[in-house]
Amino acid sequence: MDLSTTYLGLKLPHPLMPGASPLVDDLDTVRRLEDAGAAAIVMHSLFEEQIAREQVATFIHTESHGQSFAEALTYFPSPEAFHLGPDEYLEHLRKVKQAVSVPVIGSLNGFSAGGWLEYASLIEQAGADALELNVFMLGSNPADPGAAIELRTVQMVQAVRKAVRIPVAVKLSPYYTSLAHFAAKLDEAGADGMVLFNRFYQPDIDVEELQVRRQVHLSSSAELPLRLTWLALLSPRVKASLACSGGVHTVVDAVQSVMAGAHAVQLVSCLLKRGPAYLATLRQELSQWLEEHEYHSLRQAQGSMNLNACPDPAVYSRANYMLVLQSWRVAQ
Repeated sequence: MDLSTTYLGLKLPHPLMPGASPLVDDLDTVRRLEDAGAAAIVMHSLFEEQIAREQVATFIHTESHGQSFAEALTYFPSPEAFHLGPDEYLEHLRKVKQAVSVPVIGSLNGFSAGGWLEYASLIEQAGADALELNVFMLGSNPADPGAAIELRTVQMVQAVRKAVRIPVAVKLSPYYTSLAHFAAKLDEAGADGMVLFNRFYQPDIDVEELQVRRQVHLSSSAELPLRLTWLALLSPRVKASLACSGGVHTVVDAVQSVMAGAHAVQLVSCLLKRGPAYLATLRQELSQWLEEHEYHSLRQAQGSMNLNACPDPAVYSRANYMLVLQSWRVAQ
C-alpha cells in the first residue's frame, strides 16, 4: 500500500509523525521513534520567554548600568522550568539531526513580534528541515482587538518567512473570530503549512489549598471532531499543507484526519501513553485499513471528505448543527 504524502514540500513515506513534545528530549527515544517508522521528527518548542530571559541576562552582564534592570529577570520563568535553554536547544537539534535520517522540524513558540524570531534562522542553521511556528495568543486582554492579534501573527509569519529558506508551518489555536479568513491571510503571508490545533494546557484550581495548579491532561479521541471540521473546511481553500494535531489515538482517527484533508498526522498523547512503538502499529493498521476498503493509495483518500468532496457538504454547515441537536433523545 502506497502511504506516501507530501507535507511542507517534504516527500514522506506516510503521514504519521510525533508532534512537539518531551518525546524528543532524549536521543534514545528519538531513535526509537525513527525505528518505529516516524515519517519526521517534530522538536519540542523553544519558547519566546526562554530567549527573552537570556537576552535580558546577557544585557545585564555586558552593560555597566545593567544591574539596574536585574528585576526584569523576575518576570520570566526560571531556567529550571525548561529542559533546555536556547543554546542547548540548538545543540540538541543538531544531535537529533545527526541521529536520524528522517526530516527534523524545529519549533518556536511565542506571541509577539521581536528579536526572538531571529532564532528561526539559527534553527535553520542547526540543520532543521522545516520550522513550526507555534503561536500562543489567547486574546485575554480586552483592549486587544482580534484584528490586531491576527495582524501580529501574520507579521510574525512574514518576518520568519523572509529570514529562512526552509518551509514554515504555523501551529494555530481554534480561537479566532474568522479562522477561514485568517488562514487565507496566513496563506498569502507565505505559510507553507498549518497545524490544527494547538492544545492549551489550562490550569486547574485547587479549591482546598486555594492555589492554581498545573496539570497535564492528555488528549482523547473526543477532541478530534474540532480538528476534522476545520481540516475539511480549509483543505480545499488554502495552498498550505495541513497537519492534524490533537485527538488521534486510533487508526480510524488517522483515517478520518486524512479524509478531512490532512497531509500529516501528529501524534503525542497516544505515544506518551503507549510508547514510541505504537507509531509502527498505527502505520501497519493504516495500511491494512486502506487495503481492506479497496483504496490504492493514501492520496486516494486524502481530502475525500472535505468540504468540496464530501457527498453531503451540509455536514459542515449550520443545517447539520441544528439536525444534530434535534436528534438527541432523552433516555426513557
